[in-house]
Amino acid sequence: MKNIYLLKFVFSSFILILSGCMLENDNTQVEPRGQEIPHRELAKFEPEKGVLVFAGQDLESIGGMDKYRNGYVDHFPVPAGVTLYTGMGAGDSSFGENSQALLGVFETMDAGNGPSNMSLIMSHDKFKECALAIGLSMVNSEEKVATGELDDNIKRLGEFCKNLKNPVFLRIGYEFDGHSWNHYNREAYLTPYKRIKDQFDRMGVENVAYVWQSTGWVSDPYQLEEWYPGDDYVDWCGFSFFSRWREVEMIEFARKKGKPVFIAEASATISGHTVKFDGKTKETILSKPEQAEEAWEKWFVPFFEMIENNTDVIKAIHYINTDWKSRPMWFNNPTFQKVDARLQLNEKIKSEWSGKMDMDLYLNLSDQPFN
Repeated sequence: MKNIYLLKFVFSSFILILSGCMLENDNTQVEPRGQEIPHRELAKFEPEKGVLVFAGQDLESIGGMDKYRNGYVDHFPVPAGVTLYTGMGAGDSSFGENSQALLGVFETMDAGNGPSNMSLIMSHDKFKECALAIGLSMVNSEEKVATGELDDNIKRLGEFCKNLKNPVFLRIGYEFDGHSWNHYNREAYLTPYKRIKDQFDRMGVENVAYVWQSTGWVSDPYQLEEWYPGDDYVDWCGFSFFSRWREVEMIEFARKKGKPVFIAEASATISGHTVKFDGKTKETILSKPEQAEEAWEKWFVPFFEMIENNTDVIKAIHYINTDWKSRPMWFNNPTFQKVDARLQLNEKIKSEWSGKMDMDLYLNLSDQPFN
């Protein structure tokens, strides 16, 4: 009997030693996220390396001009691009005041979100080599776009883009899955999106990259697939980075599609305890030291970590450097009504942001990213 127990002990020991050797010889390693992707061709205006930096979302927030002197470019390098917004038809406003068709494209106008004038800023010496990112709303107008009723507006916008010569990133019906404010349904969104691109193609507009932008936190991968216009209609995938950044699904979706990612809207906002139910964020005014410190830890650090951990696909970012709480459009909005996200208000955040912009990773105009 003792011999039997001895044999069992020896056999068990042999198995344990063998297993240990197998584990020691297992050289399988998990690569950092974002490293294992197949080779893909660069999309239109996509840098091979680095991340394009954009600033917005109105003339005051951007700054750098005689009338607008305390914006982003008065404190930081001129970015690779600037972002402004307009609508395809009258009434294309998700919040606040209704806007006019193509508001802020040809003349200075304000629909409650700050002054906008794309023609003015793109003709200014400081910005004449910048890219332009256009947030194009179709709220309340998607059916008119789909049926051709607004083809004249499409043509006007197409001619504007074509005459610019600069790279244009066109976010058609941005935040398509933001149902509570944009009210798009899938079919009513896809048809006008495709019509605008098809019209631009027929006009010979070649300097536009088409950005398909979700909220970032609403749709799961299956729902994103249902909203997707198709590879031929999407150059870049985009999403918004606000208080609910942990729920982002777009990065992996874009990686699988072989598309670069544009964080098309980002501004320092911190989730409140009820944000999933009512959208409320905590008061975040960067001129208040304690709130700025919390914003740095809970928003800015994760923001840069997300970018720097996904450099294979995240190739552009847009920071909204604005005093949200001063804009009539956001007075009653639970996410932005208590937010002033201007980077220059806090010395630590200003210094940290400047340090990031000095890195080779972040591409500003001086880096000549479109040459």
